[in-house]
Amino acid sequence: MTQLSSKLAGLCLMLAAAPLFGQTASFKDTFLAQLKDVESKVVALAEATPQEKYSWRPAEGVRSVSEVFVHIAGANFFFPTMAGVKMPPKAVAPNSEKTVTDKAQVVALLKQSFEHVRNGVSALSDADMATETKMFGKAATYQTVLFVMANHMHEHLGQSIAYARTNGIVPPWSKKEN
Repeated sequence: MTQLSSKLAGLCLMLAAAPLFGQTASFKDTFLAQLKDVESKVVALAEATPQEKYSWRPAEGVRSVSEVFVHIAGANFFFPTMAGVKMPPKAVAPNSEKTVTDKAQVVALLKQSFEHVRNGVSALSDADMATETKMFGKAATYQTVLFVMANHMHEHLGQSIAYARTNGIVPPWSKKEN
């Protein structure tokens, strides 16, 4: 992604979110608001999913329910490193997607990972968003890293919603009040 296109993407995100968060919302503030929303949904879905469904997968070779949740957590620890945020020691092991399958451990790991993102991004200034970095070997800014990270989280939230609904689990935030 070129610098111009990453700046345009960031501008589009901010403009689209401005009515929701006020005209003065910075990219960082918008990101943190999106993070809070996706965190609440991912964690609520992980908590609503019964342990016996954590090993369910739609097909051979596709991530299971627990693998998707652990993948989200792993990415939450990894992506911020490209924006200068240090990964905590022993955050996730390289094979965590295959070894962390207990619901309580998965939920705890998700919560830790979202807290890590929130704390790391909160420590960055608005000016830091323009800092140049490398993302998967290509030039980027911290803002670009966070934009891609937000897209990644929402992609896997959608995947998790599809998994849940396939297994008869209604996402908690979409249940109708009686």
